[in-house]
Amino acid sequence: MNEQPAAASALDIEAINVIRGFAMDGPRAANSGHQGTAMALAPVAHVLYSRIMHYDAAEPLWPDRDRLILSAGHASILLYSMLYLTGHGLELDDLRHFRQWGSATPGHPEVGHTAGVEVTTGPLGQGLANSVGMAIAERNLRARFGAEVCDHFTYVIAGDGCLSEGVSHEAASLAGHLGLGRLIAVYDDNHITIDGATELALNDNAPERFAAYGWHVINLGEASEDLAAIEQAFLDAKAVTDRPSLIVIRSHIGYPSPTHTDDHEAHGLALDDADIAATKKIMGLPADQTFWASAAVVSFYRDTGARGRKARLAWVERLDQLASDGPAGRPAWDAAWSGTGLENWQESLPTFDPGTKVATRKASQAVLTALTDSVPGLIGGSADLTGNTGTKLTGEVANSLRHPAGRQLYFGVREHAMGSALVGMAHHGGTLAFGGTFLVFADYMRPAVRLAAMSRAKCIFVWTHDSVGVGEDGPTHQPVEHVMSLRAIPDLRVIRPADATETAGAWKLAIESDGPTALILSRQDLPVLEQSSVDGVAQGAYVLSDVDDPQVALIGTGSEVALCIEAAETLAAQGIGVRVVSMPCWEAFEDQPLSVQESILPAELPTVSVEAGVTLGWGEHADLAVGIDRFGASAPGDLVLRELGMNVDNVASAVRDLLDSI
Repeated sequence: MNEQPAAASALDIEAINVIRGFAMDGPRAANSGHQGTAMALAPVAHVLYSRIMHYDAAEPLWPDRDRLILSAGHASILLYSMLYLTGHGLELDDLRHFRQWGSATPGHPEVGHTAGVEVTTGPLGQGLANSVGMAIAERNLRARFGAEVCDHFTYVIAGDGCLSEGVSHEAASLAGHLGLGRLIAVYDDNHITIDGATELALNDNAPERFAAYGWHVINLGEASEDLAAIEQAFLDAKAVTDRPSLIVIRSHIGYPSPTHTDDHEAHGLALDDADIAATKKIMGLPADQTFWASAAVVSFYRDTGARGRKARLAWVERLDQLASDGPAGRPAWDAAWSGTGLENWQESLPTFDPGTKVATRKASQAVLTALTDSVPGLIGGSADLTGNTGTKLTGEVANSLRHPAGRQLYFGVREHAMGSALVGMAHHGGTLAFGGTFLVFADYMRPAVRLAAMSRAKCIFVWTHDSVGVGEDGPTHQPVEHVMSLRAIPDLRVIRPADATETAGAWKLAIESDGPTALILSRQDLPVLEQSSVDGVAQGAYVLSDVDDPQVALIGTGSEVALCIEAAETLAAQGIGVRVVSMPCWEAFEDQPLSVQESILPAELPTVSVEAGVTLGWGEHADLAVGIDRFGASAPGDLVLRELGMNVDNVASAVRDLLDSI
């Protein structure tokens, strides 16, 4: 990186024009995509990759690299162009196959699919909120393990749409409160939305808003083509260590097209072959060639992409010098980066005495307390419900500018931002991030949860107060459809444990598995069952109680497993033999070999499911479903459960009805 900003050289200008050529050619070849934003932001991308960011293109997962998140993910061709040019592994053919089946260049960036992509972006505002999580992770790891092994910046490019979405407001407020000095955002202030000029629907003063959030704001104005000014802005932002920075650039979408600069149509696929040829002529590129880049430009960028190799190798040597043990030692670092625990961490899991009664949210708190030392990557908290959701890391101070090593996060009433920040922390690495709130507010978090599942982000969503058992707060706070709606998300592991023992098993499964996990926990106390199993959770379902020749199986989840046990005893007195199956996790059960599934739920055995939520979907596993296909009511929780059919008589009656119908 230059110590002083450099003016644009002829090679700089040619390089930027090459990027703009790719930005036009890629979407045009696909007949789909977004040209104008990528064209306008080419100078910013050029400065970041060639003058500012520390990275080694040959090792895109180097833990101490700078991160760049394209929150405006519709401009993905810009990111792909830079990844090709700097040598991250993309080839020209990948750009030619932009947005095609099986290509490495999908319509929006996907982490794990394309080397150099840090998070999956596209839904506007999510990337900005992810970047807050990344900055939290970097600062925490730097404070705990030392700047010798963690010392980098997080950059994010966002547009008007990102700043309009509500999640960005929550995330920016959180970042300002935490004083995340190594978070640097670029606001592409192009005054354009799909419908037309932003003034149609927006007159916010974004710089003042971010300043009010506690950000350091640099307003460059009309400097989108001034490389020295852009570079200086980044250098100034990097020098601010006590608060995040926002660099505001007034760009011109579609520039330098003679017909589509500042045209809202350029947000999409506006430039046809004639427009592209005319624009290339202005830039001095061959108008009759697509995906053209001179050897000089490619060589320049490849040298830039390799420039960080020396720094990475020096980092490897420093990593090898970490202590052999202790909270800042190499075993703790390795465990944190693997998202698991120190050797034999499972021995720290608490046990619970059968017959006692413990709410699974409280059992979850006991598990967290027991694992804080043995699982070094654990970091998290709650959206203003720390005690209610059991998400307190005992002995940990609140993470803040003053205490950056603190692993306890207070997200405030910001469920949207919390969910997205967890995803960012997960994709940064070095963390096992968790966040808690009431299950009914999972709806606020759903976009982030969906992206967590899509991108296999290893984080843990803790959702408590899981049914109408919440009680007096009434139907606004009593989830009935939420568990099933979460099960509908592919690749999200949803675990609703029956008791404290299964809660320990749920945390064990979450830590030992990849991807995101949802823990669905009770407000009310539940009995610790005699035969409940930590290891049974990993199987997804298991036989909790049985008879020699069962006539029917009762399948329960969460608080309803104990109800199934009671109903089985009542039915036994009536001469009906019942197998009781606890099914804490559909996804884990469905991953089991068919032979295991059939040993638990034989095809010839009639089945009745019991869950205090909507019955939609239970036909997958049950012949008859007992549930709650309506909203709840305000009354004591045990009364609401009984009145809405979660009682022994109703379950026993359903079993008899099923057997009578066969």
